[in-house]
Amino acid sequence: MIDLMIVAIAVALVARRLRLPYTVGLVVAGIGLALSPINPGLVLTHNVIFELILPPLLFEAAINIQWKELQQDALPILTLAIVGTLLAAAAVTLAFHFLLGWPLKPAMMFGVLIAATDPVAVIAMFKDNGVHGRLRLLVESESLLNDGVAAVLFALVLAWVQASGQAHLGTGQIAGLLAVTVGGGIVTGAVCAGLAIMLIRRTTDHLVESTVTTILAYGSFLLAERFNCSGVLATVTAGLLMGNLGLAPVSKYGHSVTDKGREFTLALWDFLAFIANSFVFLLIGITVAKIPFHDLGDKALSFDIIVVLISRALTVYPLSMLFRRSPWSIPTKFQHVLWWGGLRGALGLALALSLPSALEMRNQVLIATFGVVVFSVVVQGLTMPLLLRGLGITQNR
Repeated sequence: MIDLMIVAIAVALVARRLRLPYTVGLVVAGIGLALSPINPGLVLTHNVIFELILPPLLFEAAINIQWKELQQDALPILTLAIVGTLLAAAAVTLAFHFLLGWPLKPAMMFGVLIAATDPVAVIAMFKDNGVHGRLRLLVESESLLNDGVAAVLFALVLAWVQASGQAHLGTGQIAGLLAVTVGGGIVTGAVCAGLAIMLIRRTTDHLVESTVTTILAYGSFLLAERFNCSGVLATVTAGLLMGNLGLAPVSKYGHSVTDKGREFTLALWDFLAFIANSFVFLLIGITVAKIPFHDLGDKALSFDIIVVLISRALTVYPLSMLFRRSPWSIPTKFQHVLWWGGLRGALGLALALSLPSALEMRNQVLIATFGVVVFSVVVQGLTMPLLLRGLGITQNR
Protein backbone atom coordinates (compact mmCIF):
# COMPACT_ATOMS: atom_id res chain seq x y z
CA MET A 1 0.00 0.00 0.00
CA ILE A 2 2.81 2.42 0.91
CA ASP A 3 4.59 1.51 -2.33
CA LEU A 4 1.49 2.45 -4.31
CA MET A 5 1.14 5.77 -2.51
CA ILE A 6 4.77 6.67 -3.23
CA VAL A 7 4.22 5.85 -6.90
CA ALA A 8 1.00 7.90 -6.93
CA ILE A 9 2.76 10.95 -5.51
CA ALA A 10 5.60 10.62 -8.03
CA VAL A 11 3.10 10.28 -10.89
CA ALA A 12 1.16 13.34 -9.68
CA LEU A 13 4.31 15.46 -9.67
CA VAL A 14 5.47 14.26 -13.10
CA ALA A 15 1.98 14.56 -14.64
CA ARG A 16 1.61 18.13 -13.39
CA ARG A 17 5.04 19.08 -14.76
CA LEU A 18 4.32 17.49 -18.16
CA ARG A 19 0.69 18.68 -18.14
CA LEU A 20 -0.60 15.19 -18.72
CA PRO A 21 -3.84 13.70 -17.31
CA TYR A 22 -3.08 12.21 -13.90
CA THR A 23 -5.19 9.08 -14.55
CA VAL A 24 -3.24 8.26 -17.71
CA GLY A 25 0.04 8.51 -15.81
CA LEU A 26 -1.29 6.16 -13.13
CA VAL A 27 -2.27 3.48 -15.65
CA VAL A 28 1.12 3.69 -17.36
CA ALA A 29 2.87 3.56 -13.97
CA GLY A 30 0.78 0.54 -13.03
CA ILE A 31 1.88 -1.28 -16.17
CA GLY A 32 5.47 -0.43 -15.28
CA LEU A 33 4.99 -1.80 -11.76
CA ALA A 34 3.57 -5.04 -13.14
CA LEU A 35 6.68 -5.51 -15.29
CA SER A 36 8.99 -4.77 -12.36
CA PRO A 37 9.94 -7.04 -9.44
CA ILE A 38 7.91 -4.87 -7.02
CA ASN A 39 4.88 -6.65 -5.55
CA PRO A 40 2.12 -4.10 -4.81
CA GLY A 41 0.31 -6.53 -2.50
CA LEU A 42 -3.15 -5.51 -3.76
CA VAL A 43 -5.11 -7.14 -6.57
CA LEU A 44 -7.93 -5.58 -8.58
CA THR A 45 -11.07 -7.54 -7.72
CA HIS A 46 -14.79 -6.86 -7.62
CA ASN A 47 -14.70 -6.55 -3.82
CA VAL A 48 -11.77 -4.14 -3.84
CA ILE A 49 -13.56 -1.84 -6.28
CA PHE A 50 -17.00 -2.08 -4.66
CA GLU A 51 -16.04 -2.03 -0.99
CA LEU A 52 -12.94 0.17 -1.03
CA ILE A 53 -12.84 2.40 -4.10
CA LEU A 54 -16.33 3.20 -5.42
CA PRO A 55 -17.98 4.62 -2.26
CA PRO A 56 -15.55 7.54 -1.75
CA LEU A 57 -15.41 8.35 -5.46
CA LEU A 58 -19.18 8.44 -5.87
CA PHE A 59 -19.76 10.26 -2.59
CA GLU A 60 -17.16 12.96 -3.25
CA ALA A 61 -18.66 13.67 -6.68
CA ALA A 62 -22.21 13.74 -5.33
CA ILE A 63 -21.61 16.14 -2.42
CA ASN A 64 -20.27 18.73 -4.86
CA ILE A 65 -23.38 18.77 -7.06
CA GLN A 66 -25.90 21.47 -6.11
CA TRP A 67 -29.67 20.94 -6.27
CA LYS A 68 -30.35 24.26 -7.97
CA GLU A 69 -27.97 23.54 -10.85
CA LEU A 70 -29.11 19.93 -11.11
CA GLN A 71 -32.79 20.91 -11.30
CA GLN A 72 -32.14 23.35 -14.14
CA ASP A 73 -30.81 20.58 -16.38
CA ALA A 74 -32.65 17.62 -14.84
CA LEU A 75 -34.53 16.67 -18.03
CA PRO A 76 -31.54 16.35 -20.41
CA ILE A 77 -29.43 14.74 -17.66
CA LEU A 78 -32.07 12.10 -16.89
CA THR A 79 -32.67 11.51 -20.60
CA LEU A 80 -28.98 10.94 -21.29
CA ALA A 81 -28.52 8.81 -18.18
CA ILE A 82 -31.59 6.58 -18.52
CA VAL A 83 -32.54 6.47 -22.21
CA GLY A 84 -28.92 6.89 -23.26
CA THR A 85 -27.71 3.97 -21.17
CA LEU A 86 -30.45 1.74 -22.56
CA LEU A 87 -29.61 2.74 -26.14
CA ALA A 88 -25.88 2.24 -25.64
CA ALA A 89 -26.37 -1.19 -24.06
CA ALA A 90 -28.73 -2.24 -26.86
CA ALA A 91 -26.38 -1.01 -29.60
CA VAL A 92 -23.37 -2.89 -28.20
CA THR A 93 -25.43 -6.04 -27.60
CA LEU A 94 -26.81 -6.12 -31.14
CA ALA A 95 -23.43 -5.36 -32.73
CA PHE A 96 -21.64 -8.11 -30.82
CA HIS A 97 -24.42 -10.63 -31.37
CA PHE A 98 -25.09 -10.07 -35.06
CA LEU A 99 -21.77 -8.71 -36.36
CA LEU A 100 -19.20 -10.46 -34.17
CA GLY A 101 -21.24 -13.63 -33.67
CA TRP A 102 -21.26 -13.66 -29.87
CA PRO A 103 -24.08 -15.61 -28.19
CA LEU A 104 -26.85 -13.35 -26.90
CA LYS A 105 -26.16 -13.80 -23.18
CA PRO A 106 -22.49 -12.73 -23.08
CA ALA A 107 -23.20 -10.02 -25.67
CA MET A 108 -25.95 -8.62 -23.46
CA MET A 109 -23.84 -8.83 -20.29
CA PHE A 110 -21.04 -6.94 -21.99
CA GLY A 111 -23.47 -4.39 -23.44
CA VAL A 112 -24.94 -3.40 -20.09
CA LEU A 113 -21.71 -3.31 -18.10
CA ILE A 114 -19.77 -1.30 -20.69
CA ALA A 115 -22.60 1.25 -20.89
CA ALA A 116 -21.45 2.63 -17.53
CA THR A 117 -19.38 5.75 -18.10
CA ASP A 118 -16.89 6.55 -15.36
CA PRO A 119 -17.43 9.76 -13.39
CA VAL A 120 -14.08 9.23 -11.68
CA ALA A 121 -11.99 9.70 -14.81
CA VAL A 122 -14.24 12.45 -16.17
CA ILE A 123 -14.18 14.48 -12.95
CA ALA A 124 -10.40 14.12 -12.62
CA MET A 125 -9.99 15.25 -16.22
CA PHE A 126 -12.16 18.35 -15.73
CA LYS A 127 -10.38 19.28 -12.51
CA ASP A 128 -7.06 19.07 -14.32
CA ASN A 129 -8.33 21.36 -17.08
CA GLY A 130 -10.26 23.82 -14.89
CA VAL A 131 -13.64 23.13 -16.54
CA HIS A 132 -16.61 24.37 -14.50
CA GLY A 133 -20.13 25.57 -15.15
CA ARG A 134 -22.87 23.84 -17.11
CA LEU A 135 -20.62 21.54 -19.13
CA ARG A 136 -19.04 20.06 -16.02
CA LEU A 137 -22.47 19.65 -14.41
CA LEU A 138 -23.84 17.84 -17.46
CA VAL A 139 -20.93 15.43 -17.69
CA GLU A 140 -20.60 14.74 -13.96
CA SER A 141 -24.31 14.38 -13.23
CA GLU A 142 -25.01 12.25 -16.29
CA SER A 143 -22.06 10.01 -15.45
CA LEU A 144 -23.13 9.51 -11.84
CA LEU A 145 -26.72 8.67 -12.76
CA ASN A 146 -25.56 6.61 -15.72
CA ASP A 147 -23.55 4.42 -13.34
CA GLY A 148 -26.64 3.78 -11.25
CA VAL A 149 -28.73 2.88 -14.30
CA ALA A 150 -26.02 0.58 -15.69
CA ALA A 151 -25.62 -1.19 -12.34
CA VAL A 152 -29.38 -1.78 -12.15
CA LEU A 153 -29.50 -3.06 -15.75
CA PHE A 154 -26.60 -5.37 -15.00
CA ALA A 155 -28.44 -6.86 -12.01
CA LEU A 156 -31.58 -7.42 -14.11
CA VAL A 157 -29.73 -9.01 -17.04
CA LEU A 158 -27.63 -11.18 -14.74
CA ALA A 159 -30.83 -12.43 -13.03
CA TRP A 160 -32.31 -13.22 -16.44
CA VAL A 161 -29.17 -15.03 -17.59
CA GLN A 162 -28.97 -17.11 -14.42
CA ALA A 163 -32.70 -17.91 -14.55
CA SER A 164 -32.55 -19.09 -18.18
CA GLY A 165 -32.92 -22.84 -18.42
CA GLN A 166 -34.08 -23.10 -14.80
CA ALA A 167 -37.20 -21.00 -14.39
CA HIS A 168 -38.91 -18.29 -16.38
CA LEU A 169 -38.26 -14.79 -15.08
CA GLY A 170 -41.68 -13.18 -15.38
CA THR A 171 -42.69 -9.55 -15.66
CA GLY A 172 -43.73 -9.46 -12.02
CA GLN A 173 -40.36 -10.79 -10.88
CA ILE A 174 -38.53 -8.26 -13.05
CA ALA A 175 -40.66 -5.42 -11.65
CA GLY A 176 -40.02 -6.63 -8.10
CA LEU A 177 -36.28 -6.90 -8.68
CA LEU A 178 -36.26 -3.42 -10.23
CA ALA A 179 -38.19 -1.97 -7.28
CA VAL A 180 -35.85 -3.54 -4.75
CA THR A 181 -32.68 -2.59 -6.61
CA VAL A 182 -33.62 0.99 -7.48
CA GLY A 183 -36.11 1.89 -4.76
CA GLY A 184 -34.16 0.08 -2.08
CA GLY A 185 -30.93 1.82 -3.05
CA ILE A 186 -32.49 5.31 -3.05
CA VAL A 187 -34.38 4.73 0.21
CA THR A 188 -31.29 3.31 1.92
CA GLY A 189 -29.22 6.31 0.89
CA ALA A 190 -31.93 8.76 1.96
CA VAL A 191 -32.46 7.14 5.36
CA CYS A 192 -28.73 6.92 6.06
CA ALA A 193 -28.27 10.56 5.01
CA GLY A 194 -31.15 11.66 7.24
CA LEU A 195 -29.62 9.93 10.25
CA ALA A 196 -26.18 11.36 9.47
CA ILE A 197 -27.53 14.91 9.18
CA MET A 198 -29.31 14.53 12.53
CA LEU A 199 -26.05 13.42 14.10
CA ILE A 200 -23.90 16.26 12.78
CA ARG A 201 -26.49 18.79 13.96
CA ARG A 202 -25.82 17.60 17.49
CA THR A 203 -22.10 18.35 17.44
CA THR A 204 -19.77 21.23 16.67
CA ASP A 205 -16.66 19.05 16.48
CA HIS A 206 -15.37 19.11 12.89
CA LEU A 207 -13.64 15.76 13.37
CA VAL A 208 -16.90 14.10 14.40
CA GLU A 209 -18.74 15.78 11.52
CA SER A 210 -16.27 14.51 8.93
CA THR A 211 -16.23 11.03 10.49
CA VAL A 212 -20.02 10.84 10.19
CA THR A 213 -19.82 11.58 6.45
CA THR A 214 -17.18 8.87 6.02
CA ILE A 215 -19.41 6.32 7.74
CA LEU A 216 -22.31 7.54 5.59
CA ALA A 217 -20.45 7.01 2.31
CA TYR A 218 -19.34 3.47 3.07
CA GLY A 219 -22.27 2.52 5.30
CA SER A 220 -24.98 3.42 2.80
CA PHE A 221 -23.18 1.54 0.02
CA LEU A 222 -22.50 -1.63 2.01
CA LEU A 223 -25.93 -1.65 3.66
CA ALA A 224 -27.69 -1.39 0.32
CA GLU A 225 -25.55 -4.15 -1.18
CA ARG A 226 -26.22 -6.30 1.91
CA PHE A 227 -29.94 -6.28 1.07
CA ASN A 228 -29.40 -6.72 -2.70
CA CYS A 229 -30.15 -3.07 -3.45
CA SER A 230 -28.04 -0.72 -5.55
CA GLY A 231 -25.07 0.48 -3.53
CA VAL A 232 -24.23 2.96 -6.28
CA LEU A 233 -27.64 4.64 -6.04
CA ALA A 234 -27.52 4.55 -2.25
CA THR A 235 -24.19 6.38 -2.04
CA VAL A 236 -25.10 8.88 -4.77
CA THR A 237 -28.39 9.65 -2.99
CA ALA A 238 -26.64 9.98 0.36
CA GLY A 239 -23.99 12.25 -1.14
CA LEU A 240 -26.53 14.53 -2.84
CA LEU A 241 -28.54 14.92 0.38
CA MET A 242 -25.49 15.46 2.56
CA GLY A 243 -23.98 17.97 0.14
CA ASN A 244 -27.18 20.00 -0.22
CA LEU A 245 -28.62 19.71 3.29
CA GLY A 246 -25.90 18.59 5.67
CA LEU A 247 -23.00 20.59 4.25
CA ALA A 248 -24.97 23.55 2.90
CA PRO A 249 -23.79 26.86 4.45
CA VAL A 250 -27.35 28.03 5.15
CA SER A 251 -30.65 26.65 3.93
CA LYS A 252 -34.31 26.87 4.89
CA TYR A 253 -33.56 23.93 7.16
CA GLY A 254 -30.99 25.99 9.06
CA HIS A 255 -27.32 25.28 9.76
CA SER A 256 -26.34 21.61 9.69
CA VAL A 257 -22.57 21.76 9.98
CA THR A 258 -20.07 24.26 11.30
CA ASP A 259 -18.06 26.39 8.89
CA LYS A 260 -14.87 24.67 10.01
CA GLY A 261 -16.55 21.29 9.66
CA ARG A 262 -17.72 22.06 6.12
CA GLU A 263 -14.28 23.22 5.01
CA PHE A 264 -12.53 20.29 6.66
CA THR A 265 -15.02 17.71 5.36
CA LEU A 266 -14.82 18.89 1.75
CA ALA A 267 -11.03 18.89 1.94
CA LEU A 268 -11.10 15.41 3.47
CA TRP A 269 -13.25 14.06 0.65
CA ASP A 270 -11.02 15.66 -1.92
CA PHE A 271 -8.13 13.77 -0.32
CA LEU A 272 -10.03 10.47 -0.05
CA ALA A 273 -11.06 10.71 -3.70
CA PHE A 274 -7.42 11.30 -4.64
CA ILE A 275 -6.36 8.19 -2.72
CA ALA A 276 -9.11 6.02 -4.23
CA ASN A 277 -8.39 7.42 -7.69
CA SER A 278 -4.71 6.62 -7.32
CA PHE A 279 -5.33 3.05 -6.23
CA VAL A 280 -7.88 2.16 -8.88
CA PHE A 281 -5.92 3.43 -11.87
CA LEU A 282 -2.62 2.00 -10.65
CA LEU A 283 -4.35 -1.36 -10.16
CA ILE A 284 -5.92 -1.11 -13.60
CA GLY A 285 -2.45 -0.69 -15.08
CA ILE A 286 -1.03 -3.56 -12.99
CA THR A 287 -3.87 -5.88 -14.04
CA VAL A 288 -3.87 -4.83 -17.70
CA ALA A 289 -0.21 -5.87 -18.04
CA LYS A 290 -1.28 -9.44 -17.26
CA ILE A 291 -4.43 -9.59 -19.41
CA PRO A 292 -4.07 -11.98 -22.40
CA PHE A 293 -5.50 -9.66 -25.05
CA HIS A 294 -4.34 -12.07 -27.77
CA ASP A 295 -7.07 -14.48 -26.63
CA LEU A 296 -9.66 -12.04 -27.95
CA GLY A 297 -7.74 -11.13 -31.12
CA ASP A 298 -6.71 -7.79 -32.59
CA LYS A 299 -9.72 -7.51 -34.89
CA ALA A 300 -12.21 -8.30 -32.15
CA LEU A 301 -10.50 -5.86 -29.77
CA SER A 302 -10.57 -3.08 -32.38
CA PHE A 303 -14.20 -3.89 -33.15
CA ASP A 304 -14.91 -3.74 -29.43
CA ILE A 305 -13.51 -0.22 -29.04
CA ILE A 306 -15.13 1.14 -32.22
CA VAL A 307 -18.57 -0.23 -31.33
CA VAL A 308 -18.45 1.28 -27.85
CA LEU A 309 -17.49 4.69 -29.30
CA ILE A 310 -20.30 4.47 -31.86
CA SER A 311 -22.81 3.42 -29.20
CA ARG A 312 -21.90 6.49 -27.16
CA ALA A 313 -22.32 8.71 -30.21
CA LEU A 314 -25.73 7.15 -30.92
CA THR A 315 -26.88 8.22 -27.47
CA VAL A 316 -25.36 11.69 -27.12
CA TYR A 317 -26.11 13.30 -30.48
CA PRO A 318 -29.68 12.06 -31.20
CA LEU A 319 -30.83 12.62 -27.61
CA SER A 320 -29.29 16.09 -27.53
CA MET A 321 -31.22 16.92 -30.71
CA LEU A 322 -34.43 16.49 -28.73
CA PHE A 323 -33.61 19.64 -26.79
CA ARG A 324 -32.23 21.85 -29.57
CA ARG A 325 -35.31 24.15 -29.62
CA SER A 326 -35.82 24.18 -25.87
CA PRO A 327 -34.36 26.03 -22.87
CA TRP A 328 -32.23 22.91 -22.30
CA SER A 329 -30.46 23.13 -25.66
CA ILE A 330 -27.00 21.55 -25.49
CA PRO A 331 -24.37 23.31 -27.64
CA THR A 332 -22.74 21.12 -30.27
CA LYS A 333 -19.29 21.52 -28.73
CA PHE A 334 -20.69 20.32 -25.40
CA GLN A 335 -22.07 17.27 -27.21
CA HIS A 336 -18.60 16.48 -28.56
CA VAL A 337 -17.22 16.57 -25.01
CA LEU A 338 -20.08 14.39 -23.71
CA TRP A 339 -19.27 11.83 -26.42
CA TRP A 340 -15.49 11.74 -26.20
CA GLY A 341 -15.59 12.23 -22.42
CA GLY A 342 -17.69 9.10 -21.91
CA LEU A 343 -14.74 7.22 -20.43
CA ARG A 344 -15.08 3.73 -19.00
CA GLY A 345 -13.47 2.70 -15.73
CA ALA A 346 -13.97 1.29 -12.26
CA LEU A 347 -17.65 0.34 -12.30
CA GLY A 348 -17.49 -1.50 -15.63
CA LEU A 349 -14.47 -3.45 -14.43
CA ALA A 350 -16.13 -4.27 -11.11
CA LEU A 351 -19.21 -5.62 -12.90
CA ALA A 352 -17.10 -7.64 -15.33
CA LEU A 353 -15.03 -9.11 -12.49
CA SER A 354 -18.23 -10.10 -10.68
CA LEU A 355 -19.51 -12.22 -13.57
CA PRO A 356 -20.05 -15.87 -12.55
CA SER A 357 -17.31 -18.21 -13.72
CA ALA A 358 -19.93 -20.41 -15.39
CA LEU A 359 -21.04 -17.63 -17.74
CA GLU A 360 -20.41 -18.44 -21.38
CA MET A 361 -17.44 -16.47 -22.79
CA ARG A 362 -16.74 -14.83 -19.41
CA ASN A 363 -13.03 -14.51 -20.18
CA GLN A 364 -13.71 -12.76 -23.50
CA VAL A 365 -16.11 -10.34 -21.81
CA LEU A 366 -13.47 -9.51 -19.20
CA ILE A 367 -10.75 -8.98 -21.81
CA ALA A 368 -13.02 -6.82 -23.96
CA THR A 369 -13.89 -4.69 -20.90
CA PHE A 370 -10.25 -4.12 -20.01
CA GLY A 371 -9.51 -3.24 -23.64
CA VAL A 372 -12.18 -0.53 -23.70
CA VAL A 373 -11.16 0.84 -20.29
CA VAL A 374 -7.48 1.13 -21.24
CA PHE A 375 -8.32 2.80 -24.56
CA SER A 376 -10.73 5.26 -22.97
CA VAL A 377 -8.43 6.21 -20.10
CA VAL A 378 -5.22 6.46 -22.14
CA VAL A 379 -6.31 7.57 -25.62
CA GLN A 380 -9.45 9.55 -24.79
CA GLY A 381 -7.90 10.86 -21.58
CA LEU A 382 -4.77 12.07 -23.36
CA THR A 383 -6.67 13.73 -26.20
CA MET A 384 -9.43 15.34 -24.12
CA PRO A 385 -7.35 18.45 -23.25
CA LEU A 386 -6.64 18.87 -26.97
CA LEU A 387 -10.34 18.58 -27.75
CA LEU A 388 -11.24 21.16 -25.10
CA ARG A 389 -8.71 23.61 -26.51
CA GLY A 390 -9.78 22.89 -30.07
CA LEU A 391 -13.40 23.60 -29.20
CA GLY A 392 -12.46 26.79 -27.41
CA ILE A 393 -13.72 25.53 -24.06
CA THR A 394 -11.71 27.27 -21.37
CA GLN A 395 -11.97 27.63 -17.63
CA ASN A 396 -15.26 28.50 -15.92
CA ARG A 397 -17.39 27.44 -18.89
